[in-house]
Amino acid sequence: MKKLIVLGAGAAVAASAAVSSLLGAGIAAAAPDVVGQTYSDAATAIEDDGGTPKVAVTVGSKLSQDDCIVTNAWDAPFMRDDGGEFAHADGEVMVALNCDGGHATATNPGASVASPAGREAKAAADEAAAAEEEELAEASTPDE
Repeated sequence: MKKLIVLGAGAAVAASAAVSSLLGAGIAAAAPDVVGQTYSDAATAIEDDGGTPKVAVTVGSKLSQDDCIVTNAWDAPFMRDDGGEFAHADGEVMVALNCDGGHATATNPGASVASPAGREAKAAADEAAAAEEEELAEASTPDE
């Protein structure tokens, strides 16, 4: 019985080695963590990491592409025709973009302020609005 188990295990190892040599071991890579960044910042980070950013999904049209927020990033899981031979799409990082804006308002779509991303975007927008209002108040009262 022990010989049968050892022979069976040896056959399984040999079969997996044969399959790996025929199909290849695959490419080990990971997309950099760029979720939450603008597309321009994410593209720079991906290129610095040796990859090529490719937009796979775009939701909305209120922002320019460089200002869109990356909602997901993943390595390209497919093959490309490389001059008559098929090769893995090495270094391509697919990204999904939200071009609606940082957070939802009554008139504009975006991330819900109930979500962490929406709360963060609303806080940043409120801070920018307060700074602008303070700057305008200083400019409108020159005699003080």
